[in-house]
Amino acid sequence: MPELPEVETVRRGLVPAMVGARFAQVEQRRADLRFPFPERFAARLEGRRLLSLTRRAKYLIGEIEGGERLLMHLGMSGRFTVAADAPSTGTVAVLYHATGMAAAHDHVVFHMAGGPAGDAAVTYNDPRRFGFMTLVAEAEVETHRLLAGLGVEPLSNAFDAVYLADAAAGRSCDLKAFLLDQRVVAGLGNIYVSEALFRAGLSPVRRAGSLVDRRGRPSERAERLVAAIRDVLGDAIAAGGSSLRDYVHTDGSLGYFQHAFKVYDRDGAPCPRDGCSGTIGRIVQSGRSTYRCGRCQR
Repeated sequence: MPELPEVETVRRGLVPAMVGARFAQVEQRRADLRFPFPERFAARLEGRRLLSLTRRAKYLIGEIEGGERLLMHLGMSGRFTVAADAPSTGTVAVLYHATGMAAAHDHVVFHMAGGPAGDAAVTYNDPRRFGFMTLVAEAEVETHRLLAGLGVEPLSNAFDAVYLADAAAGRSCDLKAFLLDQRVVAGLGNIYVSEALFRAGLSPVRRAGSLVDRRGRPSERAERLVAAIRDVLGDAIAAGGSSLRDYVHTDGSLGYFQHAFKVYDRDGAPCPRDGCSGTIGRIVQSGRSTYRCGRCQR
């Protein structure tokens, strides 16, 4: 499933084609994805402009002219593809050619008109149909059942060692489970938690409560971990995310952060940390693979 960097990369790819443009036509080709589409989904969008497109955790939120919000999630295999008019020539420039993506899985097409970048067709393809789209009243976004319990954004000013230590105080679960809890930190997933813990030199099986010192203040570990999470997410976004299985950009190019993985999916490889003679190993936590160096991650 795409994690925060992949969703942020998709958001940035959609902004030029969609923000400021009007939904000239919406093709809804089935009644549901993971959930049923809301009543009159296409009609409620058509004729209105998309005023902004933001991200909350792994969700995309579009501000629709007139007060509603378009809430979208990519699920495990959802992809947006863009074919846009080039405003300087009036010709169609295909920004993404959907090689290997069966048209039978093109479930929604947004025909955008009058945007700063010209007209565009934005297609949502989802073979597994674990993604979804719904419309939410502006006043209900913060209390929506999928958004209300989310923790802080890890790239926001609210995410610091004090916050992390307060959330970890008294927690006996392991660090990895703690960081994957979306009620604590919004948007983190298996890949980037493994990478951040390696950068911080912390074991994924360490108790979460160890982020607090004896005086109840953030420990040095908490400071390292916050910095590592920010750094790994920033690096991944700059690299365009990680192309694993189904994930590609809206323009068809591949994210390449997977080439910078230090531990994830590197079972048996030598530890890349300078001066460490350890080997990357794989363990299973809560049914999911965790990769770590047992020597330098403590």
